[in-house]
This record gives sequence, C-alpha cells and structure tokens, in this order.
Amino acid sequence: MRLKMFHASGMTEAMARVRLELGPDALILATRRLGDGVEVTAALEEEDAPPPLAAAPPLPPDPVHATALAYHGVPSSLTQRLAGRLAVAARTERRGREAALAAALASELRFDELGLAPGAPPLLLVGPPGAGKTLTVARLATRLVLAHSVPLVITADGRRAGAVEQLAAFTRLLGLTLLAADHPLSLGRALARRPPGAPVLIDAPGIDPFDPAQRDELAALAATATARIALVLPAGMDAAECADLAGAFGGLGATMLIATRLDIARRIGGLLAAADAASLTMTEAGTGPGAADSLVALGPAYLAARLIQTAPARVQPGEMPR
Repeated sequence: MRLKMFHASGMTEAMARVRLELGPDALILATRRLGDGVEVTAALEEEDAPPPLAAAPPLPPDPVHATALAYHGVPSSLTQRLAGRLAVAARTERRGREAALAAALASELRFDELGLAPGAPPLLLVGPPGAGKTLTVARLATRLVLAHSVPLVITADGRRAGAVEQLAAFTRLLGLTLLAADHPLSLGRALARRPPGAPVLIDAPGIDPFDPAQRDELAALAATATARIALVLPAGMDAAECADLAGAFGGLGATMLIATRLDIARRIGGLLAAADAASLTMTEAGTGPGAADSLVALGPAYLAARLIQTAPARVQPGEMPR
C-alpha cells in the first residue's frame, strides 16, 4: 500500500491532487482541517510487483581453459579474473579458445615492446642469479647490430666469475666494445661515452632482492643510469616465488618482464604471476640456448597458445598434472 499526505487550501484542491498523483482508485483514509487549509491522507493499493528477472546463470568454465590454467599454475586470483572475462566473451562473442584466452590475457595483463629506438633511455636488465640476463643482453645486441644500429654494451656484473669474459666473447663477435662498470661512478663514466642516439644495454649483477645490501647496490646503479628496468625471469619457476621476486624487483623500479628458457619450460604460470603481482609489462621471451636465437614477442596470442597447447587434455580435480 502506498500512503501519501496532501495539504491544500480547500477540499476540492486536495482531491484534485489526490487523483492526479494516485489516480481515481485512491482511498481517502483521513481528513482534517488546519488553520490555513485541509490535510488529506490517501492510500493506493498497489498490485504485486512482478518478480525480478532472474540473472542468467553463470556459464560453467570451459574445461580446456580451466585445465590449461590449472596445469600451468596460474594463481587463483588471476584465474578468477580471466574466467570472468572468458564467461563474458562466451555470452557475447564467438571466438576460438585460443583467441578468447588471448583477449582475456590482454585485458588483465600488460603487453608492449621493449623500445630500443635511438635515443631511448638505457635498458638495465636485472634479476636473480642465473636468470639469463647476460644471454639476453647478447641477443638484444645481436638484433641491434643486424638492424645496423651500434649499441653501447655495459656489464655491471663484477661479482660473478667469468661474467665479463662471457659477455665480451659475444660483443667481440659483433664488433662491439664491452665496457665494464660495477660501481655507480664507473657506470657514470661509461655512460658518458655513449655516442649520440646509441641504444644502451646494461647487464646488472644477479642479486637477491630481499637482501638490503644487494638491493642498495642495484638501486645505486639504476639511479646513476636513469634507465628503464626490465626483470629477467626464467619460465618454469614456482608461481608464488615468481610473484615475490617480481614484487621485490618492482620495488626497485622494474617495469618490464623478459622471459627466458621458454624452450625447455613446461609450465609458464610463474611468468603470469610475476607480471600480475608487480604490474610488469610483458615484452619478449628467449626460446633457445644461443645468442643468435631470436627473442619472440611475449604477446597475449603467444601466451594463450602456449597455455592451451602444452596442457594435458584433462586434469582430474585434486590430481597433480604430470
């Protein structure tokens, strides 16, 4: 029942207002005179409102998508967001499974090129020991030389035995001079030798980002270089570990992610976990053991294909994928 009180100068005006607002079926419940007019209380019996339309039941997850994400160890929070995107796509669009997953990945993660154009800020490659930074620097230098660009290559890794010699072997083959600078002062001097517009690649030492002294060392190098920082991580690592590492290196200024060892890794959920945990932009991935092996663009279509094509046909609930 809908109740309403009307005030008017007279009964005729009050009744007109009742009919106007509540209609001819309104019931007059009470009237009383006031000093300057009348007060009428009216009511209208409203018909039962129709029940609200039931929301469309959620679609069950596509078993291929669910199996792939579970097999690769994609974190549950990211899996849920991807599942939501996939459910919306299933209702509104017709796409193949890989295309649908690629679109969902593109909506939830960041993707872009490394950006090695002439005049770009230096690119500092960071990561834990053994992640593949030195080989990635060699690959990027090879790409630039083949594109008729002469990069300035600097190694700041004075800690690992043979690190300078390893990168020097690559740069000699490319006809480049390798500069060694493992201290902010020497790094500043090395950067001063940059030819105008030349791309700059800096191989940072592998560090434990949870050790305060090592963090400070890397932070000083990064501040001196005023560089863009790319985290290099190998595929196949535990997703939670990757997320922790990404968060720590992200706190040091890393904004991009370069993957390595995709040729031998079976599960790549750790890479997605790292990118998601620190909002890192996914850029490229190494897929071979040599410096001449190409880096592939780590785009959503590539990731979707890897996630689906390398997963088993079915994983039973509670079963550990083999």
